[in-house]
Amino acid sequence: MAAAKRFFHNTMGANGDPNKVAMDKNGANDAAMDTVNAGRDVPILVMHVEFLKNIVEQDHRAIKLVTKSMLNFKSCRAAGTSLAGIEPMHMIRKGQFVIDDVDAMAFADQFFALAGIVRSVLSGTFRFK
Repeated sequence: MAAAKRFFHNTMGANGDPNKVAMDKNGANDAAMDTVNAGRDVPILVMHVEFLKNIVEQDHRAIKLVTKSMLNFKSCRAAGTSLAGIEPMHMIRKGQFVIDDVDAMAFADQFFALAGIVRSVLSGTFRFK
């Protein structure tokens, strides 16, 4: 329970207090949320819906498919650098990247626009803004 309580305090310290928390039926998590809610005026609503987290859990499946063929990373820095490129492409494919005239742009052009690189379509060269 101490680890779950520490996790909730660290997460809420970094991201703010949530209105609702969706979790599985782990007893340590329930006990930790009870202690967190004991000191609050407005308690955090705890939802025990079995399949509520599936959408979030399935979202990283495409990233796992890309990184699985890489056969592990040698360091956390290498993993962070690779994921910093993979995750924006995943967001672009899902339509979560908002930019003017996004429908007229190819995925690669959207990625380069996100990275701050202007890509000349005619010459195939790249320049920084």
